[in-house]
Amino acid sequence: MYNDKGRDEFYEQHRPLILSNRFLKDRQQLEQLKNDSKVVVLDHLYSQLREWVKLKHPQENITDAIFHQYLEVFYGKKGVDAGEYGNWVYYPWRSTLVSILEEEEFVAVRTVRNKYKITEEEQETLGQKKIGVIGLSVGQSVAMSLAMERCFGELLIADFDTLELGNMNRIRTGIFNYGLKKTYIVAREIAEIDPYLKVTLYNEGVNEQNIDDFFTFQGKLDLLVEECDSLPIKIGSRVKAKTHGVPVLMDTSDRGMIDIERFDINGDLPIFHGLLENFGPEEQLVSSLSTRGKEMMMSILQYENLSDRVKFSFSELGKSITTWPQLASSVLMGGAICCHYARMILLGHKVRSGRYYVDLDQLIGLYESKS
Repeated sequence: MYNDKGRDEFYEQHRPLILSNRFLKDRQQLEQLKNDSKVVVLDHLYSQLREWVKLKHPQENITDAIFHQYLEVFYGKKGVDAGEYGNWVYYPWRSTLVSILEEEEFVAVRTVRNKYKITEEEQETLGQKKIGVIGLSVGQSVAMSLAMERCFGELLIADFDTLELGNMNRIRTGIFNYGLKKTYIVAREIAEIDPYLKVTLYNEGVNEQNIDDFFTFQGKLDLLVEECDSLPIKIGSRVKAKTHGVPVLMDTSDRGMIDIERFDINGDLPIFHGLLENFGPEEQLVSSLSTRGKEMMMSILQYENLSDRVKFSFSELGKSITTWPQLASSVLMGGAICCHYARMILLGHKVRSGRYYVDLDQLIGLYESKS
């Protein structure tokens, strides 16, 4: 887990520095950054303030004169002079300094296009939620969707892996991030969208040593999104989620398959909808993996329900390919689906446990082209 101890190596890797115009120490640091020829300075605060005024007065035609009148009233209520309002965000990995609204106004403007698909009260509720994401391939798409909709107050992201070229058929990032930890990539991208969101990193992934910490450190998780490749962690995280009454979501990137397990509503639900019941008690399943792991994985996936192309891919594992395929279209759709149901669950809507399919080929129909 990452602990913020200042601008150390980890800080430089993924966490931006937020500086306020209101404090002398911050202003001194800002002056140093602005005078650094290597730092790109982007000042768009004025236009963001105009967005804020427009948001607060949607029925008016905001001319320059009216804008400045409202701005003076705004500064008065804030108790600041024009030069004191606002924050600057420094992104070390980009050597870029950006001016932004202070948090309350920033959040309101950034989420204005959520209304009324997400009400103001719902947005505030979501802003207090804590979500964990294990695995950052599909998990990256889930995390980014959650961040863009601002569906959490804190996001815990766990993955031990670094970016490889072969990941980039489904992970939306650039080749300049090659070799960088996937946790850093996701944290950076979220910070570039919204530096006020809290993101906690588990750079070694989730394991036996830190799984309790992942679920309970400084408050229990409200939701788990499990998207890792490790079968022991898939099983162990569900057992732990069941113990703590945490709902679980998982997208499998084939035929739009999504699993919803509402351990928050029913603590007696079997993990994976009972698909592993024939393999013994849940607490002993991990110990059976050495002898029955492949059989258990096929049972979880319900092999007979997989697409024909994924079934064929399994027959090629260890021959022409080393791992099963995932496409960007499926991963991005899975991220959106998980985000949608995460929001519904966190806002208390009736979302039933079960395995569901959003199979695009079935919905519209797949026809072979005629030669």
